[in-house]
Amino acid sequence: MKYNHVFKPIVIRGLELRNRVIFPAMATNMIDEGGFVTDQLIHYHAARAFGGTGLNITEAASVHSPSAPKNFLSIHDDQFLPGLTKLADTIHKAGGKACVQLWQGGAVAAGSDPNAICIMPSETPLGKTVVPGATIGMIQEVVQSFGEAAKRAVIAGFHCVEFHAAHGYSPHAFLSPAMNKRTDQYGGSLENRARYALECIEEIRRNIPEDMPLLMRIVPFDDYVDNGLTMEEMIEFCKMAQKAGVDVLDVSRGNAWSAAVKYEVPPIDLPKGFNVENAAKLKKETGMLTIAVGRINDPQQAEVILANEQADMVAIGRAQLADPEFCYKAKVEDEERIISCVGCNQGCVDRYSSPEQHALSCIRNPSLGREKEYILVKTKKSKKILVVGGGMAGIEASIILKQRGHHPILCEASDQLGGQFILAGAAPRKGEMRDAAILRGKQAEIEGVEIHLSTPVTAALIEEIDPQTVIVATGAEPIELNIPGANLPNVTNSFDVLGGKITPRGRIVVIGGGIVGLEVAEFLAMQNNHVTIVEAMNEVGRELGNFRKICVMESFYHLKINTITSAQCLEIKEESLTIAKDGKLEDIECDYVVVAIGSKPRDYEEIKLYCVTNEIPHYIIGDALLARRASDAIEEAAKIARLI
Repeated sequence: MKYNHVFKPIVIRGLELRNRVIFPAMATNMIDEGGFVTDQLIHYHAARAFGGTGLNITEAASVHSPSAPKNFLSIHDDQFLPGLTKLADTIHKAGGKACVQLWQGGAVAAGSDPNAICIMPSETPLGKTVVPGATIGMIQEVVQSFGEAAKRAVIAGFHCVEFHAAHGYSPHAFLSPAMNKRTDQYGGSLENRARYALECIEEIRRNIPEDMPLLMRIVPFDDYVDNGLTMEEMIEFCKMAQKAGVDVLDVSRGNAWSAAVKYEVPPIDLPKGFNVENAAKLKKETGMLTIAVGRINDPQQAEVILANEQADMVAIGRAQLADPEFCYKAKVEDEERIISCVGCNQGCVDRYSSPEQHALSCIRNPSLGREKEYILVKTKKSKKILVVGGGMAGIEASIILKQRGHHPILCEASDQLGGQFILAGAAPRKGEMRDAAILRGKQAEIEGVEIHLSTPVTAALIEEIDPQTVIVATGAEPIELNIPGANLPNVTNSFDVLGGKITPRGRIVVIGGGIVGLEVAEFLAMQNNHVTIVEAMNEVGRELGNFRKICVMESFYHLKINTITSAQCLEIKEESLTIAKDGKLEDIECDYVVVAIGSKPRDYEEIKLYCVTNEIPHYIIGDALLARRASDAIEEAAKIARLI
């Protein structure tokens, strides 16, 4: 379809953007310790600018040296100018426009680095201590730092700047009556609570050219906190901010103080466009230009938002992580080739926030963060390559092999491509994963991959095809439970339940509290069954990322799903399950038992033996090697397909 609104230019003060798509600020862990821009960060942004996005906004850049976390981008000193200049210049040369996000992170920044001082309006718990509210002198120091950082942004060649006043950072904390308990000129009334943010805005405005736009990231109100900011207060504050020099409202949502953090990087559990109405209201009430934010990952969705005048621009972040050519493909009406974000949060926020602090990645795009190294290189010698298994790893390998000039032959034993992505898509709120799997299979067809469904691979078939290389991506199957009664007719597994082969009813016990166990429990509870999870570890959902876990556990609460942890399953009977917990035996009455204790690689010994005997190079990838997350499988597929 035509995207007349998405690709219509927009002028903000003296800046013209080529379209209405914003690549928003997202933390990457692609920063050198000390806050410096890296070549990795530059290549990451350049790929999205080349892909056609209208404006690249950097991740949060610390403006104030004493409160700057060491692993965050920084703009608080002139020493950062060379890297920032190179970043802005590269984005511009790639056809885009560059914006730097000016940030003072409050308790979040201090919690990220023990050497960073904490700047909050009032006393705030931080670890095992309570830090006092900022002094007047410190507030004035930070305000001045915002202005100096804005001046550096101009010198570095950025086309605009964004003031971050959301997500619980210090400007938001001062605004919120839930966090601001001051009794001086920076607390109490809305005018006083807004004073710090407005002084920052005025100082930024004084240090940038008149024709340079100033964006401001905000939340529409406070979620999950008592006595928080209201929409009415935010409308009034935005009007004040407009007078102080703000041009555009970047309407995000969430805070770091509560379960509302889930809105900052909204997982698949939240509806697409869940925050658009808030942007629309702020646009209507203030008359300001607005950017809609929150699970906007489809060009048709973006077109509708803009056509209905709910916003003037749309932030499309993780969808451009999944596919840096998102804008280009939409513009040329090649939507079927867009690799879609599924909101899984596995590669982005889960990986970023892990103790190891890995660089940002994406389950759908293994080249994220490796844009330069992963440029596809055509093969000098085309090979016939048999890919065994049509799950996401097998599809990924086949597509890349085809794009490089090889002749992949993809054989799938079932009648459908997609593997466990299809299965995962049956779980509550995860239909997008099924859709993505189906679309990826279609993309393999579009690329010209030779596909054979309902085709189990045997030694005879390999002999017939006579490939020069074999990639084994046969996936995993459920681990069986080895206790008395495991073979009773009322015992099944999560694969068969989510796959629609078995429909348990009544009182159901799910053995296993990992991701799949939680999903099948929720799936069954939503069908008006009474569900109990039994888990051997001391908590359920250990593998779930924080944001998804918040959503899943909220659903568990509403569905009244019972969880029993630190329990050992001993025996399944016709109408009960015997467990041991706290040194005591207990019988749980049930009509069905669903086993969800993990997966193991499917048997591929016949394939391996034929390849070894006939000296055919072969590679084992994904769950066929070791049952893990889909991100590992797809990443392995991308790596192997580039090496052959």
